[in-house]
Amino acid sequence: MKFGVNLINNGPGISRESISRWAETIEGLGFDMLLLSDHVAITSDVNARYPAPFFDPITTLAFVAARTRTIALGTTALILPLRHVLEMAKSIGTIDELSGGRFEAIGVCVGWSEPEYEALGIPFSERGRISDDYLEALRKFWASDVASHHGVYARFSDVYTTPRPERTPQIWVAGLADPVLRRAVRLGDTWHPINRSVAWMTDAYGRLQTIAAEENKPVPTFAPRLYLRITDSPLGEDHVAGEGTPEQIQRDIAALRDVGAEYFIFDPHAPDARDATREPDLIRLVERVAEEIIDLTQGTIRS
Repeated sequence: MKFGVNLINNGPGISRESISRWAETIEGLGFDMLLLSDHVAITSDVNARYPAPFFDPITTLAFVAARTRTIALGTTALILPLRHVLEMAKSIGTIDELSGGRFEAIGVCVGWSEPEYEALGIPFSERGRISDDYLEALRKFWASDVASHHGVYARFSDVYTTPRPERTPQIWVAGLADPVLRRAVRLGDTWHPINRSVAWMTDAYGRLQTIAAEENKPVPTFAPRLYLRITDSPLGEDHVAGEGTPEQIQRDIAALRDVGAEYFIFDPHAPDARDATREPDLIRLVERVAEEIIDLTQGTIRS
């Protein structure tokens, strides 16, 4: 098993200094991965859920790469259609080169904010088809020194691709609906569900296996993002995985491991992210994961 943290990169308390503290803490504790979330245009609906400022994940990962030495880097839920695939591929290849080959996974999604798409002049209704085309193009771009792709949304011929990643990053397809599961099977390496119960993810992973059989494709690996909230008293059986007492969270991880999960990404984003004073509490949450829930030196659940 590998364990990572979704570094907080939005909200009034986020700054150069706070991102440095988060990155250094996560690496210092021994986590395997550090990932960032995404929004491009912070429209009013986005701001209500993820308040500004929202630091760009790709640019911020370049900064984080310079502040760390060994931890693997990636994105969780990069909104794929909002950036041209060539620009995105080149940026990730550059980060990988400058970090010494540490860009491990690109988590992608289609997004949910129609106003955000409108602000960028991209058709919201076509976001799934754009994503499929971009994923096909991305794989071609990272497969050779010179690449071509002639899709509906991405078209290029004989484009030189270096710098490109030393090892092709895993493609994590984030989302919950059946079209997402099919995209993960057809075009991804890993399914990346976010903030759901163990029972829900277990059932959905069964659907993923069925889709893989229908498509005659391998079953993708499984990397859940767990909303991290440690409580003093146990929560009900339908709680979101990652919430509850340390013992409950340990059981969540064990249950998802037994289903087939290989990566676990802890998400300390607080509902009250507008409150900048919460940072020490949220960092302490991540520290408690290493102290009470998982053994990062062994990659196992603490007993």
